[in-house]
Amino acid sequence: MTDIARLTDLIEPEAAALGFELVRVKMMPSEAGDGGEALQIMAEDPATGQLVIEQCAELSRRVSGVIDAREEAGEVLIEGAYHLEVSSPGIDRPLTREKDFTNWAGHEARIVMIKGWSGDEKGQRVFKGELTGIENDMVKLNAANIGDVELPRTQIHAAKLVLTDALIAATKPLDVSGADEIEAEEKADD
Repeated sequence: MTDIARLTDLIEPEAAALGFELVRVKMMPSEAGDGGEALQIMAEDPATGQLVIEQCAELSRRVSGVIDAREEAGEVLIEGAYHLEVSSPGIDRPLTREKDFTNWAGHEARIVMIKGWSGDEKGQRVFKGELTGIENDMVKLNAANIGDVELPRTQIHAAKLVLTDALIAATKPLDVSGADEIEAEEKADD
């Protein structure tokens, strides 16, 4: 099993050295259909809340270098085949850090609690509604079907913003400058 905390400890300083903030590090099944896994890294430039293509590539190179050096030294960080995915969190971003729950208050979110969570008397595990903040590590949500709830952040399996017109209006437009040049370079390499 991959130690995400160990990978995060290696990746976070590389992101910080580039002026980026780490949003999430996660292992997930590869979408390539090859049976391997993907190491997904989401990061953002604090000034924009996103990463542009060049920034993703720069972080990818740094992380690859660190992982390769550790593995060459004999440390097994990821067992089996994997590929690296570095991306911006996107508009309907995951909410992983305490500040995410504060910064995105007023927007709709979907929160899934871990299996076995028994904090809701109705046994509800999935909550959707307006995020109202966080206090003492309790995420506050005005859930559509039950009203105000407080959910312990330590018991959250996944949380993300829901794509709405209000969220789109509040999000800075993505900068796609340079995308055409990178695509042209990739085609020339084929």
